[in-house]
Amino acid sequence: MKRLLARTISSMMKFIDIGANLTDPMYQGIYNGSSKHEPDLSQVLERSWAGGLDKIIVTVGTLSDCEATFNILENDERLFATVGCHPTRCGEFLADPETYFASLCRQIEEHRDRVVAIGECGLDYDRLHFCEKEVQQKYFEKQLELAAKYELPLFLHCRNAHDDFTEILARNMDRLPKRGVVHTFDGTLEAAKALIVNGFYIGLNGCSLKTEDNLTVAAQIPDEWIMVETDSPWCEIRPSHAGSKHVKTKYPTVKKKEKWEPSSLIAGRCEPVMISQVLEVLASIKGKPMVELADQYYRNTVKIFFPKEVV
Repeated sequence: MKRLLARTISSMMKFIDIGANLTDPMYQGIYNGSSKHEPDLSQVLERSWAGGLDKIIVTVGTLSDCEATFNILENDERLFATVGCHPTRCGEFLADPETYFASLCRQIEEHRDRVVAIGECGLDYDRLHFCEKEVQQKYFEKQLELAAKYELPLFLHCRNAHDDFTEILARNMDRLPKRGVVHTFDGTLEAAKALIVNGFYIGLNGCSLKTEDNLTVAAQIPDEWIMVETDSPWCEIRPSHAGSKHVKTKYPTVKKKEKWEPSSLIAGRCEPVMISQVLEVLASIKGKPMVELADQYYRNTVKIFFPKEVV
């Protein structure tokens, strides 16, 4: 009876993963440049749809991601994409800024019906060894022109850069037709409130739920301003994370990549189906039914990224 009830409740929920890196080599069976098993993206997606995913937004972090991303999208109408340049990759603009920007424009225009956001863009001061601060700032602001030009929301990245990040957004707010979401949020409650007051949503995944402080913040973020994601293959909820004690759903997993089998997940590699675990943590720390939260977060996401579906 309990198992039947669990299945019934699960069937009542549907999810949208706002950020999944499906072009990552791990889904081709490649880890650190070494092939460990056959490509299994098709099985990963089958598990996603069976687990309640209604849509997945594939994250583009650089111009070179676009071709592989749109090749994946060709095979499934439930997949969508962002287009933009991650802050740690903004050095790619430097050789020929105008051509790089024009190439991003072309990707958006050629796939206009499948591009739902500009990003992943923003600032990352934790990894300045990849791209210096001034370059990140310049080309983060440059990409806001894409949001204005194509009237698209933003899929944003902010690491240890809140003040500069919010300052750049603030001085461009008047020309942004839509806001968007700050994904993988792990900041303070004050930082979340500052974003929300300006119309930005808060994206939460396993990396947003690592510590007890993270859980305290997440519990206080208003549900009408939350979206959920996996950032797969990264950001799983690990046993060492504070959020893990709230996870109820466990998936068949193999510990060694070489022991891969189609029906099992791989330890250390996150998949979109694991979005249910993010919901379980949030339901537990907020003391609310998972079905209620899943519905709210779904509606939040549709409102911003799929407005034509809003009734």
